Amino acid sequence: MDENSDKSRERRPEVDAAKLNRPIAVAAGVGDDTDRPVVLSMRDLSVYYGSFRAVRDVNMDVRENEITAMIGPSGCGKSTVLRSINRMNDLIPTARVEGDLRFHGVDLYDSRVDPVEVRRRIGMVFQKPNPFPKSIYDNITYGPRIAGTPKTDFDEIVETSLKRAALWDEVKDRLSESALGMSGGQQQRLCIARAIATNPDVLLMDEPCSALDPIATGMIEDLMQEIKDNYTIVIVTHNMQQAARVSDRTAFFTAQLDSENDRRTGLLVEFDRTEKIFSNPADERTENYVTGRFG
Repeated sequence: MDENSDKSRERRPEVDAAKLNRPIAVAAGVGDDTDRPVVLSMRDLSVYYGSFRAVRDVNMDVRENEITAMIGPSGCGKSTVLRSINRMNDLIPTARVEGDLRFHGVDLYDSRVDPVEVRRRIGMVFQKPNPFPKSIYDNITYGPRIAGTPKTDFDEIVETSLKRAALWDEVKDRLSESALGMSGGQQQRLCIARAIATNPDVLLMDEPCSALDPIATGMIEDLMQEIKDNYTIVIVTHNMQQAARVSDRTAFFTAQLDSENDRRTGLLVEFDRTEKIFSNPADERTENYVTGRFG
């Protein structure tokens, strides 16, 4: 990482337990002896939309400076769990979360926790690039501007964020131009740069390469590997080869038919190191999925 990256990392504030109203108490690992700290801990996590339970009983730990992939067939709850992490599901009136979801030991769904602060610390990149109809420069400074960052810091934030997103050399001479004129791959890297401009701890990526060509996909995958020294990354992907290439750990979800209402509920089948999930999974359902027998 370059000098600007190191500076930016130094500026990132520690999690303020007092501000989030919970003492810091990092959860124990799930079947793992790694020394990396737990950043996100889920225990018996279920997500409902009204009376429908979309995903149930998720238990997993996401560790610092690792890439965790969520894989599984459509409708198994991967994106639902991802959006629960930074409380994006709060925007859906019927959505509710049961169980325990903690960030550095802080209960993210405590009534006293500010969801805006959660989303600042846990950034998100969506399936399709969604740059604002503004200049490249204004896209990057949007979050810092709302957070009250001094304008004198904007130039450094823009350069540092674009460098970390491997985009600076391509756009440094046209920062005042509209972001909508960029290619799809550039737009997605711009969205990553915009997400990291507020110095989050965690980056959530919901199928970030599904709308991109193979060359742009390769650039995003290389970028994830480069920035994981600074961020903890959670990615949802339908591309098993991508999960195998980029992730340190993989969670396999599937959907189970509820006999009472004839609807499918997502559940976490297995969560382990990626090489084990793809070479020697413990559950037959995982093996069937990663070998292409279903899904």
